Amino acid sequence: MKPVVERFLRYVAVATDADPQSAKVPSSSGQLVLAKMLAEEMKSMGLSDVEVSDHGYVMGSLPAAAEEYPVIGLIAHLDTSDAVSGKNVRPRIVENYDGKDILLNPQEKIFLSTKDFPEILDHVGEDIIVTDGTTLLGADDKAGIASILTALEYLIDHPDIPHGTVRVAFTPDEEVGHGAALLDLERFGADFAYTIDAGPIGELCYENFNAASATIEIKGRSVHPGRAKGKMINAILIAQDFLAALPPKEIPACTEGYEGFFHVCSNVGTVENATIELIVRDHDSEHFEGRKVLLQKIVAELNSRWGEGAVSLAMRDEYRNMAEVLQYSMHIVERAYKAMEMAGVTPCVKPVRGGTDGARLSFRGLPTPNIFAGGHNCHGRFEFLPVQSLEKSMEVVVGILTGTTV
Repeated sequence: MKPVVERFLRYVAVATDADPQSAKVPSSSGQLVLAKMLAEEMKSMGLSDVEVSDHGYVMGSLPAAAEEYPVIGLIAHLDTSDAVSGKNVRPRIVENYDGKDILLNPQEKIFLSTKDFPEILDHVGEDIIVTDGTTLLGADDKAGIASILTALEYLIDHPDIPHGTVRVAFTPDEEVGHGAALLDLERFGADFAYTIDAGPIGELCYENFNAASATIEIKGRSVHPGRAKGKMINAILIAQDFLAALPPKEIPACTEGYEGFFHVCSNVGTVENATIELIVRDHDSEHFEGRKVLLQKIVAELNSRWGEGAVSLAMRDEYRNMAEVLQYSMHIVERAYKAMEMAGVTPCVKPVRGGTDGARLSFRGLPTPNIFAGGHNCHGRFEFLPVQSLEKSMEVVVGILTGTTV
């Protein structure tokens, strides 16, 4: 088994689900377990300046083998999404995939279907790591961690290949928006960086969504239903009115590419009280602001119908499109593009339909585009990772650092 695969399988055994309800960083204890495990591995490899902060940030250095090279940062995140459990992950390698549906779990009759996920057909003949259908896999972003450390191990084993100082950071809580917040950039000391984070082979991203979260609180009035005429105000029905006012085709399931959306994350309530949690996403800043204005208009209209104060809206901007920053540092993107071509990978420049630590870091002064680690269907039980894509991710990282191929 190749080192990059062995590493990945070892990392997914550690449960690192982020906890969006926690105020702590890291939000879950498993992230600190993995952080300390990685730190020990980095020390044993021969990396220097290895440290783990109280908040679970892991940093280390590979000293320069040639002074004329820039200091490049490599970043991946420790946590996995809480959307599906990452506990007791049971990965399996399907060798020489034959193009048919993959039976993930015979007991529960769970299949990875080519009809539902046709992109798997792009990997016929390859070896594919899958789950047992009861958990996510964790390629987002343990594949990125494996890619980075295997690339550095390759350079340590080939001291004749010139490269500059490489700074490594593994961060907690990317999935809940905290990942880059507490990274000490002065201490990190990179000229620029790359996040290696999930994504199919060839993905190269320097654009992402502008993002906001919104909470809608609805106050109703409960009265005995037999005597409710003219008195009851049902918060559940007002919530339905709010949802019906959203553009029906501007949801994740109906959008792609640069198209933005509203995504309803939860909708819970009783007659007396209801709460809707949703997120707002758009690559275009003007369209993004327009989406927030639309929410305000819907709330105002409902209050005019049901009484002032019946519906309240709280919005919070989460992150912005890193293209605003990276458009002035395109040589970093071009460096990754050339590294992919050298590795025999066709670059696919596309926007991130989500967030990335790179967005926050770019706005903090560290330009940081994102490259692929090879994963598909992240955040779900049908997640899979082609082994050859993971290996190519590692080769691309080497190319970025050295300008040469593996």
